[in-house]
Amino acid sequence: MRIKVVRLSHRLFRDQRITTHCALVSRAFGADGFVYSGERDTKLEATTRKVASNWGGRFSCEYADSYMRFIKAWKKNGGLVAHLTVYGLPVQKVAPKLRKLRKPLLLVVGGEKVPPEVYQAADWNVAVTGQPHSEVAALAMMLDRIFSGRELEKKFPKARLAIVPQERGKRVIRK
Repeated sequence: MRIKVVRLSHRLFRDQRITTHCALVSRAFGADGFVYSGERDTKLEATTRKVASNWGGRFSCEYADSYMRFIKAWKKNGGLVAHLTVYGLPVQKVAPKLRKLRKPLLLVVGGEKVPPEVYQAADWNVAVTGQPHSEVAALAMMLDRIFSGRELEKKFPKARLAIVPQERGKRVIRK
């Protein structure tokens, strides 16, 4: 299954770390690419490219000047959209349906207040708990539910760096 993540309304001063973490989680948990809108952030793009180059795998990071244009184009090209929100249907009820999809899936992660048109454009509005929480946590959990944990075993081709699991200490090898 092809999955991309779109982050809405990135603000340089306020969202720098959160948006970067959304991009890193997207990659590590099995998405194929990351798109963001709002303020252009060349540092975010460079960081994401560098991580993919060093740690392997194919992963794209793109800027979209209008997230609604991007979402509409995604749907026009046959893709489906799941919006992560605390106001949607429970993740445990929606994830089994998403797992069976044969079409590309776009996961929408909010930023500042999400307008009604995003909720209306989504094929699914998905809640990871009905409580306020981090969009990074919601994204990680949604991807884990879609891939049923298989993303935790994913191999990243052409990695220059790899972590060697161990009980204590840190060991990173260069390939």
